[in-house]
Amino acid sequence: MFGLTKKELAILRKLSTPGKIQDFLDTLPINHLKNGATCFSPRQVLREKKAHCIEGALLAATALWLHGESPLLLDLKATRDDYDHVVALYKQNGYWGALSKTNYPALRFRDPVYRTIRELALSYFHEYTLIKTGEKTLLSYSRPFSLKKFGTDWITAEEDLWDIACALDDFQHFALVPKKNKRFLRKTSPFERKVGDLTEWSKKDPRT
Repeated sequence: MFGLTKKELAILRKLSTPGKIQDFLDTLPINHLKNGATCFSPRQVLREKKAHCIEGALLAATALWLHGESPLLLDLKATRDDYDHVVALYKQNGYWGALSKTNYPALRFRDPVYRTIRELALSYFHEYTLIKTGEKTLLSYSRPFSLKKFGTDWITAEEDLWDIACALDDFQHFALVPKKNKRFLRKTSPFERKVGDLTEWSKKDPRT
C-alpha cells in the first residue's frame, strides 16, 4: 500500500489513532537541518528517524490516510521574522484536532474540541511569539489542504517535497487578527517568554 515496504507499513499500521500517531511523533528527535534545508517524505522520516514540523505533519497525514481518514494539512503563517508552522488535521465526532511536531512547548498536539478550523488556529495564537520581544506573530491560517491531489508517490519519494511545501504556502489563507485590533495586542510577559524558550531536543544531540 502506498508503495511502502512491509517494515514501513508495520510501523504505520500500529499508529491507528491520533493519540498513537502523536506519541510516535514525540519520539522522533527534531530535525535541526544541520546539513541544510530539507522537506523529507514520510519514507525519509522513518529512515532518518527525525523530523521538523511539515515533515512530521506529512508522516501523520500518511498514517491517518492509511487508516481511512483524509490526509489534511493546516498551514499557520507568521510574520517574516518568525517561522510558519504546519500540522496534520484530524476530525472526531465533528470536531477538529491537530497533530504536530515541534521543538517548543506551545505549538503541539490539539485535542478534537474545536468546531471550526479558525478556532483551532486561534488556539496557537497567544503562544506564537518572538522570544526576544514577546511580539505575537501568527498572521493567518489556511483552509484544510488535501494531499490526495498529489497522488501517493510523495509518500516514498527520495527527494525533498518542496512542491507540496510551496503549494501549501500558496494555498488560500485567512487573517486571524482584525486590522482594527492589531494595536491592542499585548506582548507576552518575560515569564511567558522564558517558558516559551524551552526546547525538547538540543542541537548538540547527534540524533537531531
